[in-house]
Amino acid sequence: MWFAYKKGFKAYLQLEKSLSANSVEAYLHDIEKLTTFLEISGSKIGPHEIKLQHLEQFIEWISKLGMVAGSQARIISGLRSFFKYCMLEQIITIDPAALLEAPKLKRALPDILSFNEIETIIQQIDLSKPEGGRNKAILETLYSCGLRVTELVNLRLSCLYLDVGFIKVIGKGDKERLVPIGSDAIKYINIYRQTIRVHVALKKGNEDILFVNRRGGQLSRVMIFLIIKDLAKKAGINKTISPHTFRHSFATHLVEGGADLRAVQEMLGHESITTTEIYTHLDRHFLRETLHQFHPAFK
Repeated sequence: MWFAYKKGFKAYLQLEKSLSANSVEAYLHDIEKLTTFLEISGSKIGPHEIKLQHLEQFIEWISKLGMVAGSQARIISGLRSFFKYCMLEQIITIDPAALLEAPKLKRALPDILSFNEIETIIQQIDLSKPEGGRNKAILETLYSCGLRVTELVNLRLSCLYLDVGFIKVIGKGDKERLVPIGSDAIKYINIYRQTIRVHVALKKGNEDILFVNRRGGQLSRVMIFLIIKDLAKKAGINKTISPHTFRHSFATHLVEGGADLRAVQEMLGHESITTTEIYTHLDRHFLRETLHQFHPAFK
């Protein structure tokens, strides 16, 4: 019964929303969970018969299964998108998800690195090896531009405007943005291109990819994660560190330095300023920690 609706929803997400394959699969998986619940509960109904109470019962069901609040909120977001699609296609006339309440989320502040910690991590790179020069260019670019890891591995030679200090980044939903790039990142990208990448036999289709492995293929997101984890371990830094940590650190250092929040939003590629505002919380956290450390009244 639901197959045709799922197929139409998939096309909507791909063509109209321009979502990545991973995002599309996640949304479809959310709908699959709902239909599984309906089957288990014996409710053989289609989207046009779904009421708010069915959705509330579904959320209660996944909660009892042990699903955490963050996962529940993401599934509710998927359901809202699906029923929005159903409204657009006139499959339904009343949106049952409109009044569906998401669980209250505690916004966790991510771990960030100080500038000295980032320098220490980068210093662990063995520049005597070809991958060392590539990895230095990768980390300098991550921190200089605040890129998502997917944006980094997809960065293309044709998107580099290093002579004017910018790169073109393809973000979520294939949205393009121009991001300034620092002189150190430019320097090490040029060294990597001129002394390392030129000696790699590139696989077909990867000629325009900037960062490649020794076999000439595109680097994976997991590979970037492993590189950073290994360097952080060598640096003796005991924090939860991932490629995203460099993005968080980039944004936090900008806010701490007095950068305009709208400018930070633009550089990060956030659709909503609300997402960027977490870095004002990080800034306040940083200030509070500084007071505790240095102010005699807070000792």
